[in-house]
Amino acid sequence: MEYNTQRQQLKITDYGRGVDKMIAYAKTIPDRNERTKVAHSIVTAMAIVNPKIRERTEYRRVLWDHLMYMADYELDVDCPYPIKRREESSHRPKPLHYGDGTIRYRHYGRALEDMIKAVADMPEGEERTMLTEQIAHTMKRQYLQWNRDSVDDNLIREQLTELSGGRIVLPDSFEFRDSKIYLDAMAAVLAKKESSGKKKKKKKK
Repeated sequence: MEYNTQRQQLKITDYGRGVDKMIAYAKTIPDRNERTKVAHSIVTAMAIVNPKIRERTEYRRVLWDHLMYMADYELDVDCPYPIKRREESSHRPKPLHYGDGTIRYRHYGRALEDMIKAVADMPEGEERTMLTEQIAHTMKRQYLQWNRDSVDDNLIREQLTELSGGRIVLPDSFEFRDSKIYLDAMAAVLAKKESSGKKKKKKKK
């Protein structure tokens, strides 16, 4: 039997040993095109194993950076992004520039405001439309967490346009879901988390 203490330490524990083994296998594939296909599959698996990564800006690029780092930069594939050299990754990160901390609407949070700005910068197209609709639904969900007694869909429309500097305007054809649907979905997520927490406590006992 192979114990974890006898195995090589994982570079990024969030993805688990299964992904680590997939990377090791990909490095042994002689055909470059086949290696590239497998690398894309591994990145997809990484996003599933570590879903929180999707909350980050340009998370696909982050996943590829993580893939190359875990592969010791020895995975020769056609990467969709510029590959960081080993020296660049080992450098100490530059100090972060913090904003003035001002958030226009606290119930939406800075992450959502940053997302709105990013989508506003995108060219018109199907992807921009899809992301705009997702943001609108998220805004209503966040609004309901802050105030469940009164929610005005037209107000959310106005605030989305305001936060985007007038660059995002929801079409008249867009319809928000009924508030109960959002609330039921939030309740289901909360119940799932509580259930998961109880199961972990039982295992510890």
